[in-house]
Amino acid sequence: MTITITAFERSPDGGKGLARDTRVRWALEEAGLPYRVRLVSFRAMKEPAHLALHPFGQIPTYEEGDLALFETGSIVLHIAERHAGLLPDDANARARAITWMFAALNTVEPPILELTTARLLEGDKPWYEERLPLVEDRVRNRLDQLSGRLGDADWLDGAFSAGDLMMVSVLLRLRSSGILDEYPNLAAYVARGEVRPAYKRAFDAQLAVYTGKPPTG
Repeated sequence: MTITITAFERSPDGGKGLARDTRVRWALEEAGLPYRVRLVSFRAMKEPAHLALHPFGQIPTYEEGDLALFETGSIVLHIAERHAGLLPDDANARARAITWMFAALNTVEPPILELTTARLLEGDKPWYEERLPLVEDRVRNRLDQLSGRLGDADWLDGAFSAGDLMMVSVLLRLRSSGILDEYPNLAAYVARGEVRPAYKRAFDAQLAVYTGKPPTG
């Protein structure tokens, strides 16, 4: 059965790989699975056909036969559980990798998204200058903890897993802020994710949507 995912018709991140379909593309590439992409406009995302797939009118969605999924964590976990390459065979290591997926989305990403929102949408507010350092401190608190746990290891728990895929994807959102550079081991960790061939293919495919040019790889 052909896998179909949805993505922005016009990527709002300018092709930087931050749109959440990149995470799903990366997982599919790591698993070596062919897939097709249906591009949707912002208007189409709020229409009944798309809302039937994603009740909150967002992307990406995942369709395979009569299965339809939304939420990147759910989609990546579904892929990882059914195809080799993203979860360890050992049951305990597998459970830990899944735990890191949840940590990326539920613990590390929220303050990063709060920072993104503050910088993009709140710069004209009278309280912005006072609030921004507080938001940045919340991000640094999480990075302090994550950096300490990672140490000098290549990946979070042994070999690369879906937990690393999600964590790298989340940390990439910090690149423009400069905060990631304050943590050399985390910056190196993200760089290791970016040089994986599967990530490069996913990034190029998402970039092609923005540029209108086919991937070169």
